[in-house]
Amino acid sequence: MSIVLITGANKGLGREAARRLIADGHDVWLAARDKRRGNEAADLLGAWFVELDVTSDESVDAAAAHVVAASGHIDVLIHNAGITGDRVAVPDLTAQHILRVFETNLAGVVRVTHAFLPLLEQSANPVIVNVSSGMGSLQVTNDRSRFESTIISVPYTSSKAALNMLTTQYAKALPHIRINAVDPGYTGTDLNANRGTQTVTEGTDAIVLMATIGPDGPTGTFVSRNGVVPW
Repeated sequence: MSIVLITGANKGLGREAARRLIADGHDVWLAARDKRRGNEAADLLGAWFVELDVTSDESVDAAAAHVVAASGHIDVLIHNAGITGDRVAVPDLTAQHILRVFETNLAGVVRVTHAFLPLLEQSANPVIVNVSSGMGSLQVTNDRSRFESTIISVPYTSSKAALNMLTTQYAKALPHIRINAVDPGYTGTDLNANRGTQTVTEGTDAIVLMATIGPDGPTGTFVSRNGVVPW
């Protein structure tokens, strides 16, 4: 069984992915910036808790040191932490709106990957799962038959498109690690005020699938519970 670390895992998709992976026999580090809620979720699920704020070098480095001291390594890193950012009209959009979202959704992924890569390198089957979105697909968001094409959310969509590119770049640079992006689909979570039409269990199908692939599994792909998602 694998040792898995999930960021932003005290609620929503991260918490449900932790629950499912623990039920399948995996050991899970539930990482969250809210210490109280994180500990409560970890205690309820039977996970280990580590305090981790993806926007802070100090927090991420401390979390990596804590995990390596306790576990020695991890096998799977799931980048789930993310924010939508402020809802502002495009004429009112500023660089600060973009940078705030990119700090969590993109720089946070780089920051955590950098800190935990030495732990992944100790695994016989290292895996990274980047929780992206169909909103980061150029094709999907320009397909008028798709719901995603009706939404304008510049910081969020741009950050997820960038995360998709980051996924393919990392996959090519680190061929010994299975690195994939997943689209959970329109799932009811705090991120969309629970307006999503899928349950969190349905939303974690692709996350769990890609977190549990073997060394012969795919890398550099973008998938949902329904199959391949176009870039």
